[in-house]
Amino acid sequence: MENYRELSRKKLTQRGVKIEDIAVLVYDLQKMYYNDLKIDRCIEAINLVLDKRETAFAVLTGIELDIAAENKSLNEINDIIESDYSLYGIDEILALSIVNVHGSIALTNFGFLDKTKPGIIGKLEEDGKKDGVCHTFLDDIVCAIASSAASRIAHDRENEKTS
Repeated sequence: MENYRELSRKKLTQRGVKIEDIAVLVYDLQKMYYNDLKIDRCIEAINLVLDKRETAFAVLTGIELDIAAENKSLNEINDIIESDYSLYGIDEILALSIVNVHGSIALTNFGFLDKTKPGIIGKLEEDGKKDGVCHTFLDDIVCAIASSAASRIAHDRENEKTS
């Protein structure tokens, strides 16, 4: 099997998500707290989040479910997933498996990103409404990656202050 961490990055790219797109979200979440924050630090934090096994597995699972919905392969729940039915919630639950590894800052950031849908998240949401495209899981996964990376930055900065 191909390295699941690299495979998850490859699948994100194939679905139109670039690390740089996520980095903009992370930067926007943290720039008000750190004057010297650079986009490279955001990319580094994202890569640390993506290196976690839990993240890679959630990314791969969510993307495969979106693809299965596009292919009409999910039988009775296909319409629910394909339409991103608002009360389904399992897409958020899968994404929260990433967030839960990164603490309460990640959780609050996740809620903010999921509600406001800035940048690539809004684009995924919009594109997911096009015929034959499903991003029900992917938009929440991107929220989780960005919010978790922002949390890593916040925690790292706090650790730097105390050491």
